Amino acid sequence: MTAPARLSPGDPAPAFTLPDADGTPRSLADFAGRRVVLYAYPAASTPGCTKQACDFRDNLALLNDAGYQVLGISPDKPAKLAKFRDAEGLTFPLLSDPDKEVLAAYGAFGEKQLYGKTVTGVIRSTFVIGPDGTLEKALYNVKATGHVAKLLRDLELAA
Repeated sequence: MTAPARLSPGDPAPAFTLPDADGTPRSLADFAGRRVVLYAYPAASTPGCTKQACDFRDNLALLNDAGYQVLGISPDKPAKLAKFRDAEGLTFPLLSDPDKEVLAAYGAFGEKQLYGKTVTGVIRSTFVIGPDGTLEKALYNVKATGHVAKLLRDLELAA
């Protein structure tokens, strides 16, 4: 497998419908007319992914007040996502993509470097989708720690 095709600002955001932690189908179209922060993470309840999810949770009011809907996406099954959501008090939708088709469409699944080795997996990424369905930002290989603070600065929501 080669590196996935990456998306760029101005590209149309790939459409999707995926189950959330409760098994309820959620579509990108559900959020048409709003800005969406879609972040891809490797696995619920792991240290880095927990830190990142909690950073989004802790800044959710700021993002929501600025008109952004936060969505998390991982290959985890809905039951694992529900456990993660409940354990961490997450109040934004977590989407299940066990076939990794949506992750791949966003360029967030493929070869990556992990501890000096090439492996295939989820590439921690964040996408900001505009109200018209086009990408405003496509950020790949983001760090779990500090990423939300940087994103807030990039979106001019924090100093």
